Amino acid sequence: MDKELLQILVCPVTKGPLVYDKDNNELISKSAKLAYPIKDDIPILLEDEARKLK
Repeated sequence: MDKELLQILVCPVTKGPLVYDKDNNELISKSAKLAYPIKDDIPILLEDEARKLK
């Protein structure tokens, strides 16, 4: 994941920061407790596509 892109992207739900999870290839929003997938190097920042975190 490009570090410059990661600095620009925010959670679409909370507008908070995202953390890159290299092991699962996801962007994590800790405040929304959602994990957004990255498919073909493209972050899918849709709430409907996100996985809920416990």
